[in-house]
Amino acid sequence: MSAAYSAASPDTDFAAIKTRQQAAWSTGDYAVVGTTLQIVGESLCEALDVRAGSRVLDVAAGNGNATLAAARRYCDVTSTDYVASLLDSGRLRAQAEGLPVQFQEADAEALPFGDASFDIVMSTFGVMFTPAQEKAAAELARVCKPGGRIGLANWTPESFIGQMFKTIGKYIPPLPGVKSPALWGTKARLEELFEGNARKITATSRYFTFRYRSPAHFIDVFRTYYGPMNKAFAALEGERQTAFLTDLMTLIENGNRSNDATLVLPSEYLEVVVERL
Repeated sequence: MSAAYSAASPDTDFAAIKTRQQAAWSTGDYAVVGTTLQIVGESLCEALDVRAGSRVLDVAAGNGNATLAAARRYCDVTSTDYVASLLDSGRLRAQAEGLPVQFQEADAEALPFGDASFDIVMSTFGVMFTPAQEKAAAELARVCKPGGRIGLANWTPESFIGQMFKTIGKYIPPLPGVKSPALWGTKARLEELFEGNARKITATSRYFTFRYRSPAHFIDVFRTYYGPMNKAFAALEGERQTAFLTDLMTLIENGNRSNDATLVLPSEYLEVVVERL
């Protein structure tokens, strides 16, 4: 766990933390970034070996990448998020493709569904950002039927995105009591979170490659549309903002493998399949 994060205490106000997080993810328009990640949802559905007719729940679905991937495979999909505008984006995408999907605003830590309601429960770069990690994992397991599968795509601590959040944390310290989201990208933490609910956990290292016109284009898009980055830039002024921008550019350029003016930047994530007890 990064030193920037501390263990939760009984005094940690998760409700206040969640309100702040929700405001951050509502800033900008995550759908602009999220749409580029579509291949991850497709890959996760294949890793889960989804079958037509399966009842599927996409948790913290954003603008619906995994939702659409499952719906294209003729699953009965319910897509949830706590940011209504992202659900609206997902709804428009589903309508454009003629895919029947149920969209419902929901908190990943208090899912409004009965026990064992779904054959498959999944989340791509979503549930990992919940402040109360144990509670979120317990909810994923609760609504998944015995013998069902939970599928996750989580950025790893050492990935580009993991390091990007570490860089943000250097300038905007995380709230006390919030564990690093990147812990979801480690097998050890997954085993802790799903202890007693998993027959088997398979975690496979994958890479998503960010492809942008240039490093500056990447920063411009993320600064404008990616809530946490938007908030970070808004909170910094003068020399600190300049230093933050320099650190970000250094991180990006160190990972760029394009050998030309464009950006081709791989970021590791764990593709996770939890077989439910």
